[in-house]
Amino acid sequence: MTIRNLNFLFAPRSVAVIGATERPGSVGATVLRNVLAGGFGGPIYPVNPKHQTVGGRRCYHAVAALPEAPDLALICTSPTTVPDLISQLGERGTRAAIVMTAGLGAPAGRHGHTLRQAMLHAAQPHLLRILGPNCVGLLAPHIGLNASFAQAGSTPGSLAMVSQSGAMVAAVLDWAAARGIGFSAFVSLGDCSDVDVADVLDYLAGDAETHAILLYLEGIGNARKFMSAARSAARCKPTLVLKAGRVPEGARAAATHTGALAGTDLVCDAAIRRAGMLRVASTEELFEAAETLAQPHPLRGRRLAIMTNGGGPGVMAADALVAGGGELAQLGHATLERLASGLPSNWSYSNPVDIIGDAPPERYAHALRELLAADEADAVLLIHAPTAIVPAGRIAQELAPLLQQRQRLVLCCWMGGASVEQAAELTRKAGAPVFATPEAAVEAFLQLSSYARNQRLLMEVPSSRCGPHADTVAARALVRRMLAAGCLSMGETDAKALLEAYGIPVVPTRAVPDDDAALNAAAEIGYPVVVKVLSPDVPHKSDVGGVVLDIDHEDALRNALSAIRSRLAALRPEARIAGYSVQKMVRRRQARELIAGIASDPVFGPVLLFGHGGVDVEAVADQAVALPPLNHVLAADLVSRTRVARLLGATRGAPAANMEAVYDVLVRLSQLVIDLPEVVELDVNPLLADSSGALALDARVRLAPAAEGNVRQLAIMPYPEHLEQRCTWQGEPLLLRPIRPEDGAAHQLFFSRLTAEDVRFRMFTSVSALSPAQLARFTQIDYAREMAFVAIREHEGAPDETLGVVRVVADPDHVRGEFAVTVRSDLKGRGLGRLLMEMLIGYCRASGLSEIIGEALLDNERLLELARALGFSSRHSGAGTVLLSLRLADGTGAGKTEHPAAK
Repeated sequence: MTIRNLNFLFAPRSVAVIGATERPGSVGATVLRNVLAGGFGGPIYPVNPKHQTVGGRRCYHAVAALPEAPDLALICTSPTTVPDLISQLGERGTRAAIVMTAGLGAPAGRHGHTLRQAMLHAAQPHLLRILGPNCVGLLAPHIGLNASFAQAGSTPGSLAMVSQSGAMVAAVLDWAAARGIGFSAFVSLGDCSDVDVADVLDYLAGDAETHAILLYLEGIGNARKFMSAARSAARCKPTLVLKAGRVPEGARAAATHTGALAGTDLVCDAAIRRAGMLRVASTEELFEAAETLAQPHPLRGRRLAIMTNGGGPGVMAADALVAGGGELAQLGHATLERLASGLPSNWSYSNPVDIIGDAPPERYAHALRELLAADEADAVLLIHAPTAIVPAGRIAQELAPLLQQRQRLVLCCWMGGASVEQAAELTRKAGAPVFATPEAAVEAFLQLSSYARNQRLLMEVPSSRCGPHADTVAARALVRRMLAAGCLSMGETDAKALLEAYGIPVVPTRAVPDDDAALNAAAEIGYPVVVKVLSPDVPHKSDVGGVVLDIDHEDALRNALSAIRSRLAALRPEARIAGYSVQKMVRRRQARELIAGIASDPVFGPVLLFGHGGVDVEAVADQAVALPPLNHVLAADLVSRTRVARLLGATRGAPAANMEAVYDVLVRLSQLVIDLPEVVELDVNPLLADSSGALALDARVRLAPAAEGNVRQLAIMPYPEHLEQRCTWQGEPLLLRPIRPEDGAAHQLFFSRLTAEDVRFRMFTSVSALSPAQLARFTQIDYAREMAFVAIREHEGAPDETLGVVRVVADPDHVRGEFAVTVRSDLKGRGLGRLLMEMLIGYCRASGLSEIIGEALLDNERLLELARALGFSSRHSGAGTVLLSLRLADGTGAGKTEHPAAK
């Protein structure tokens, strides 16, 4: 369940406070006082069997005695009373409750159920939504509702705050009140027994009063539900996250380097980035970033131009920018000449643009005007240090018109105290964010840059296919064979066979049982060779001297094998030797050693890791993680977030590594983990990369049978290849399949071949071409919530044609889906629309939707006729449109929307 009945939580017409009292310091007294003081305009009903009046209002002795069913109930009673109260409220017709009470983990009876479970079972038949238990409550300032026991209220604003910590609620409300920050909603989630962060994100994404969403997170439950809700919210509103738990409590034991390195916080950071949200490190950063992201001009790149009236502050800003990964804009000759025309001869002639300390207001305006016109900069930072020559307020007055008319981001830093207060206020009113120090302004710019990058990644919805040369049949057979034999750890030879099945280049390796077999293998491979010990008790061979390189003749190999046995006997006497692996010695002097792999996170499931490889991988600690599925764009972003990425470019005496080959390995590992969920850990270390490509030297894999419950689903649903169908239409073959991001160009061409009338039928307005944002919205979809099928005419050696498209967008509760269908104008009337609609109806029924709805213009006769033929009912809306509806099943979507108590 997601947003079902949450409107009664955020916008109730009446409120009951159950457990209301006048006892000082009690939760019931505080909650009632806050509700009464908040200015809520609807009826407020105190409930307590021990009182006739509370807070000057009539008090009702029981839920049954209330004059009406309250939209929202606030429960402040003892834990044992909660399940029965929820049952009574549900029977009366209440559809939302906030349970402030803690301690519902206690047993509810003889059958092992907890009070929490009993509460949810009581709510289930009535679809009554529960916030909490053990929460501070909720504030909806726009309707004057303070349904909490927080010590402070809030004024109305455009920010929504959602917190998993009650202590943070009190602290942030206090902090925000002191700074004049208001909220559209403030939610304390408590134990998230029913309403969780994903539910609230879904609701706030559609809330007109909320312009940005702030999250304080301590943990995430259902990763796919969270990612779908977060990606949906972040597409339409800035969503910022303050996540606790950056420092791991301790490293867990893992069979592979990847399993040990992929820490939970790294994974959570990757999830936030992939969802298009922005992570910040402190409460202050949370609100500063919200203010900066509210600017009307989105940031397009990482190049910052700095103008200052003092060299020192400009240098401080430049240092902070470069250290944070930003880029100092390189101003071209023409821009420098235009700047020079209005600046004194001793200005800096570079970025930072030092306009000198005696600058009058006109000089500031000249420099800002020219920098705003410079194509070399993505944003401008204005720094002013107070002087006795010109008051800061006069400078701000001169700049205000430029700031109001600007088409590019400008950040203002007014250094000092009382002398710059007027200037700071004037520039705020002009719409520019203001900061007290150069470093704070640069940090805000870097956050904006990160947010812009995350938004670009949000639009990437990769296919689960990695291209040719993936032998999934052989790979699955190998995994099944290993599991059938009870072997959960693949040695180097089998691991390389698995990689090879996915087209990842490997060094041919032979596993041998003893010394003689090793000598024979080396003679056949040809010296020089590498020999490694094979032992089920030694996950990392280098730790015990189990690897010998560059063996160039038979006697050297004999000595190496003997030395390996001696070292193993000394360091790990209990370790069993199963044999050795022998492979050709690879001499790629200019290759960089990398690591790539797969790990399993307890929350987000499979993740991919990349970083600096070799024997010192843990000590170097240079890695980044990403959630699958990946495409080359996402793989490039993963690589860019490591320090070793800087070593992959051209260096003295070494050409740049073939980056496309590195990205290709990561994309193929992404497909491997999609196809083979039994692979829970995988190392490729080292992965060599140079100008000739990438090569896996060593690999290790850990498996887990799916039946053991160790296999977790992907947090982001990949392209559903299993839904592809081939059919014959009008005597020609067609491919019907889900839409892919790669369909952008074909979709734009398809749209261009629609008549103006057909565009009006689909868009309800006149549109000549799809904007990039519209095109992305149509082709880059979240398959967990939306589906679009395209009819494709394939052409050998030429781009495929899109002939028609049908789509459905499910509501967050996955009960009802809204459909739309469009066929290329020159192909209408030939049955293609019906073919697509029948495919969509089958998909919707199988996915658990109960109803498909749609809207059509009154004169869209073809669609209305098709809908009637498919069994849709229709009714006029009174607004020139017809509402269409097709019931697929009774209930709530085949279990997809059941109340948490039923799970």
